[in-house]
Amino acid sequence: MKRCPTCSQIFEDEWLTFCTTDGSPLIDTGELYQQPTVVAPPPVETREDAVPQPIAEIAPADYRSPLQNVPPTWQPPPPPRTVAGPSQNLAVWSMVLGLVSITLGWCCSFGLLTAPLAIVLGIYALSQIKSDPNRYSGRPLAITGIVSGGLYFVLLAIIVLIYGLGILLSGLNSL
Repeated sequence: MKRCPTCSQIFEDEWLTFCTTDGSPLIDTGELYQQPTVVAPPPVETREDAVPQPIAEIAPADYRSPLQNVPPTWQPPPPPRTVAGPSQNLAVWSMVLGLVSITLGWCCSFGLLTAPLAIVLGIYALSQIKSDPNRYSGRPLAITGIVSGGLYFVLLAIIVLIYGLGILLSGLNSL
């Protein structure tokens, strides 16, 4: 028979070495456990005119529950907070529209619509990033959108200049 020194719980299993309630090592008592015999107090004769006596109260400091010394059970840690990353939607759209204006924008002058949008969205995204860098990100994406939208207009100006010079020079040759 073994006894827990912390909670005074008695275990009859000989293979146990630690208390199942609080985990402290058990002490071997070497004797068999016997249930204490509870004897009821003798009946008290009462008279009808007798005043009942109050029962003495047990002081709270004298009474200790065996579960007071038990550490709380293990609880899993709370899940990690989900942290939303900074927004970069405008910067992404600026880059996408800038790349579309360079690649697909030459077809039917579609770039005349997408390039200015890429530049405007890129500038607006850069101003948001500068004012609140913790909330907004994507500076390289916004710069890529501005540069690619501007590059479309530079290439368009070069093409118009070459065709203009070609037309001008062909008109001078016919004189």
